[in-house]
Amino acid sequence: MGIGKRAVNSYGEVGIHGSLVEADGVDLIQMLFDGLMDSLVATEGHIQRRDIPGKSASIGRASRIVFGLQSALDMEKGGELAANLSELYGYVNRRLVHVNAENDLETLAEVRGLINEIRGAWRSVRDAVPTRAMATAA
Repeated sequence: MGIGKRAVNSYGEVGIHGSLVEADGVDLIQMLFDGLMDSLVATEGHIQRRDIPGKSASIGRASRIVFGLQSALDMEKGGELAANLSELYGYVNRRLVHVNAENDLETLAEVRGLINEIRGAWRSVRDAVPTRAMATAA
């Protein structure tokens, strides 16, 4: 299954459907990261308000998006980079379990920082390589 199909399958978790038809691989990944960050921000608010069901729903959504990103990695073509990202995504999901169990805002801030760094790297890729060339490469 290609990155596009795996990313598309994760979009039910992000809730973005309108621009999906026109999106290329880089757009899809960027949209996943945007949805992930939205879920992490929502999680913080739920923890602060002591809204346990809301927190659990937001963390669940975030975990599913991270899993979608992880499953979209092409381990053959991606080599060491894909392996490192896979490990990082696994770490993020473990930290999200901890956040859910402990209502730990410090750990949530750590996760947000990691995801923001990866999100920024994808933006750099987008700026450096024309969209259609990236879609072909993915």
